Amino acid sequence: MDNYKIKMRSYKKAKQLGVIIRPSLKKNKKIDVFDKNNNFITSIGATGYKDYPSYLLTDPKLAEQKKINYKKRHEKYRNKIGTPSYYADQILWS
Repeated sequence: MDNYKIKMRSYKKAKQLGVIIRPSLKKNKKIDVFDKNNNFITSIGATGYKDYPSYLLTDPKLAEQKKINYKKRHEKYRNKIGTPSYYADQILWS
């Protein structure tokens, strides 16, 4: 996962949220999220783990199960707008 390529699905989700995403400069993260004025918001997606768009490429049925599991695991914070968990949920797991 060190050579993670942001999927078009993630770019579309980011655009819907009104944010910009780029490959992360942090070694252990996949994506950096910025606001419309190019101000850094957060880094999301741990390297070494797949995300929903990645699973979709190989096994859509498994992707759906992984998405359900992710959402259950992160229920406490994923709906709090502005948190890293929110952006990960909306960009990598929707």
